[in-house]
Amino acid sequence: MADKSKKNVFQKIGQVFKEVRQELKKSVWPSKEKLKATSAVVLAVILFFAVFLSFISIGGRWVLDKINFYDEVEPTATTAAVTAVTEPVEAEPVETEAASETEEVVETEAVEETTAESEG
Repeated sequence: MADKSKKNVFQKIGQVFKEVRQELKKSVWPSKEKLKATSAVVLAVILFFAVFLSFISIGGRWVLDKINFYDEVEPTATTAAVTAVTEPVEAEPVETEAASETEEVVETEAVEETTAESEG
C-alpha cells in the first residue's frame, strides 16, 4: 500500500492539477449567448458609472470654482509669522579643535605622498 506522505513534491503538484481538472469538469459553464449577454451588461454598467462619475467630478470642480475655493488668500499677520518661523535658517560652520587637527593630518599625508612620488 502506497503511503501518501511519501510522495515527492512533483507528484503532489500533479495530484493537485488532477483534482482541479476533475472539479472544473463538474462546473456548469454558460452558453456563448449567455456569456455575451452578461458581458454586455457588465460593460454597459462600467460605461454608465464612468460617465456618471465624470459628471460628478466636473460638477464638483465647477461648484468649487464658483465659490472661489481655488483662489489665493491674502497672507495675514498670523500666516506671515508662521512662514517666518518655518523657513530654514542657515547656520555658519563652527571651527573645532578636532576639525583643525583632521585638516592638519590630511595636509601632512598629502605632503608626504608628493615627496615620496618626487623621490621615487
